[in-house]
Amino acid sequence: MHAFPGGAPSLDFAGTLRYRHRADPREDMDSPKSLSVWFRESGIAEREIPCKAADLQEALVLREAVYQLIVARMSERAYDRDALALVNDYARKPTPVPQLTPEGRHVEASVEQAFAAVARDTVSVLGGPEVSLLKECSNPECSQVYIDRSRGARREWCAMDPCGNKIKAAAYRARKRVGEQAKTAFARSRQSTKG
Repeated sequence: MHAFPGGAPSLDFAGTLRYRHRADPREDMDSPKSLSVWFRESGIAEREIPCKAADLQEALVLREAVYQLIVARMSERAYDRDALALVNDYARKPTPVPQLTPEGRHVEASVEQAFAAVARDTVSVLGGPEVSLLKECSNPECSQVYIDRSRGARREWCAMDPCGNKIKAAAYRARKRVGEQAKTAFARSRQSTKG
């Protein structure tokens, strides 16, 4: 099961390599099956799309290009030409096709169409009105980028679970430790004034 805290498929796709700031990032897209599951869970496809090892390698290249563009946009740097060309090439391709059936909506998608959907979403996010709302999670280990649609744009974490809870718990423990140290220091100072 994949996480989708970014607020846009392209941000969540880039976030499938988690904890990029650590020496040992975690790869969530580690098999063709996990790529297939990601397409379904993200809503790009209704059913898992059969993926091969070559599709996974292509996905990882696209993911890194998307991530490079996101980071460049957030830091107001020029886009990497190769990453930009790659994403734009995918964005030109056909995307998944929604169909109306007697049972309701059905979306047919190939791997190439799913990649095109991710690329077009990248274009929409980085070229759209919410680009100024992009933030990276405040958890120093997390590298997830998200759209902060919160009131006043005060959101600090990609998601409360696990990042927000982890940071809040650490802050609570630090405050408690400082409080305990202050009590101990106060008790010692009272003892020294009595003696």
